[in-house]
Amino acid sequence: MLNTIPDKKPNKVVAKIKYWAMLNFGVLLLSTAMFLFNAPRNFTLGGMGGLSIVLAKYITPQVPALTQPVLLAILNGFLLVMGLIFLGKGLTLLTIYCSIAYSLEVYLFSLIPIKFPLTSEPFLELVYSVILSGAAHAIVFSCQASTGGTDIIALIIKKYSKVNIAPALLASDFLIACLSFWTFGAEIGFYSVLGIFAKTFVIDGVIENLAKTKYVTIITVNPQIVSEVILDYIHRGYTKFKGEGGYTGEERTIVITVCRRAQAARLKVKLHEVDPTAFVIITDANEILGKGFTERM
Repeated sequence: MLNTIPDKKPNKVVAKIKYWAMLNFGVLLLSTAMFLFNAPRNFTLGGMGGLSIVLAKYITPQVPALTQPVLLAILNGFLLVMGLIFLGKGLTLLTIYCSIAYSLEVYLFSLIPIKFPLTSEPFLELVYSVILSGAAHAIVFSCQASTGGTDIIALIIKKYSKVNIAPALLASDFLIACLSFWTFGAEIGFYSVLGIFAKTFVIDGVIENLAKTKYVTIITVNPQIVSEVILDYIHRGYTKFKGEGGYTGEERTIVITVCRRAQAARLKVKLHEVDPTAFVIITDANEILGKGFTERM
């Protein structure tokens, strides 16, 4: 029966290309949000990007060479050094890569001659900023990486205190957002604080969708065929046990597996081809802990 199931072993090279493409796409989204919306409108949505906007208000007029992108690069570089000193191996090469790429992209974007602000509606631009930056952080987090900045501060706080990463990160971002009240006035300050909390919901929502998995239950009289499909077609494990029909009393085999959404879609089509009498139930699995599934950050 194996010869009826095409071998679709995952290509490691393709998987790596997809991973790096996703990671760089996340960093690009964050850089775009900073260049198009945050910096022109002075939205300080936390992070070193927000702090660089505040510092640029006072430093750039005195030292024109120290523009907001340059200040962002300096801040990120300083925190990377602090992370290496206090965290050691806790600061991964991915964080260094993302931090450098983020700073470099913001600087390159600043060379593009675009008239700012883009619209006369600051709230509209805040919405787009929150969506882009929230999705960007979620994508980077899903790749088990970070863009550095306040993530490093949160990790240092956690290491030397009993404070968890999430509250420490929210607290540091909130304090940076509050600086906009003093620097840019109440209107921008309220926009920035609103953006901080809205971004948190966007990050959670995108991560939920990116990490969503499917729990598949298959009731069949052909367990060998179903097992081969799961193992050799979508390359997942399974558990099976015997069951009995409540109405007919006939014996059935129940096979359960957990897989990604795309794999579940392929599995459903393939099962219909090789075992059209199988009873298949597919439900959402909100959180999976175990081998073969990445733990959420």
